[in-house]
Amino acid sequence: MNSVLFKGNKVNLKGNNIQVGDVAPNITLKAKDLSNIEIAPKGKTQIIISVPSLDTPVCATEAREFNKKAASSSNAEVIVVSMDLPFAMGRFCSTEGIENLSVASDFVSKEFGEKYGVLMADGPLEGILARAVFVVKDGVLVYKELVNEVTELPNMQALESFFSQSCGCGGCGCH
Repeated sequence: MNSVLFKGNKVNLKGNNIQVGDVAPNITLKAKDLSNIEIAPKGKTQIIISVPSLDTPVCATEAREFNKKAASSSNAEVIVVSMDLPFAMGRFCSTEGIENLSVASDFVSKEFGEKYGVLMADGPLEGILARAVFVVKDGVLVYKELVNEVTELPNMQALESFFSQSCGCGGCGCH
């Protein structure tokens, strides 16, 4: 079983331990307007950011940073996934001026959390998502960062290539 830390304390994760090179689970989540958002469709590159809640300072900062990066790139669709209700996600995006990325809620079935292995199984944040970043290209996982300490940001420099490559694949040699 995978685990992360929350304020220095171990938190177990439940679900699949998806790895780079694996076929990414294709699932449907709810957008802020209650429409469906497809995760890992064939023919697309997606940067999927898993966060505990947009209503926390670290998650809000992360969403703002990814919003800026997404504005300067048309290579990949950027999606922030949390257990927040779609209405709260919509309010957050309006308040923060988030226009360049999508937000998606896993509140209905927790399927994203389980299939991507980021659902916290215990601890004070039990039942919500750990902080992680996944890059899926044409249905295959090409990058994964499970952030060790939930209260810290992911390695943004490691993701630069996914925003700067002409194909959005992070330099996988497809060109």
